Amino acid sequence: MAEAIALPPRKRGWPKQGEWTYDDYLKLPDDGRRYEIIEGELYVTNAPGLDHQFVVAELLRQMANYVVENQLGRVITVPFEVHLSETIRPVQPDVLFIKKERWPGPGAKFFSGAPDLVVEVLSPSTLRHDRSLKFTVYEQAGVPEYWIANPRTHSVEAFTLSGAEYALIGEFIEAETIQSKMLPGLQIITETLFD
Repeated sequence: MAEAIALPPRKRGWPKQGEWTYDDYLKLPDDGRRYEIIEGELYVTNAPGLDHQFVVAELLRQMANYVVENQLGRVITVPFEVHLSETIRPVQPDVLFIKKERWPGPGAKFFSGAPDLVVEVLSPSTLRHDRSLKFTVYEQAGVPEYWIANPRTHSVEAFTLSGAEYALIGEFIEAETIQSKMLPGLQIITETLFD
């Protein structure tokens, strides 16, 4: 989600960048794009490519198996809205884990607050957005753990919240097992996430 969408405000009645609200978001077309609003700015990406989706599917499969087996909560993927605050809603992480005691239950249209673990899978168009803007947004919202999966380098960086800032748990490659403080028994071999 590296680029702010260019919708001419006067021609189509869309707000100017910096003035977008959740009500404006609800008026956007259901066109297969992922829309996010962060501090009044609208961000959009097109449908992701195969490499991206392979990583998302593998993360979902492996994380969900562990989480369900241990009755820890739920793991879901986009499209699903997360409302971090009044001015940061929605964001749509690629993969997120929510503990069972915080799960919103059947019929929920979105999750309010910081998920317990968020994963973003990099694409060429989202690299800067996920590494900088969303990193800061998740950190400030208090997301306890944030992973960045990179299909180009076949690596996963895992960060944990230490005080008010993220600290790097590690950057994992090849046959290394990804370390997680939120899910300490989880055993994901990094190379299994990449086609």
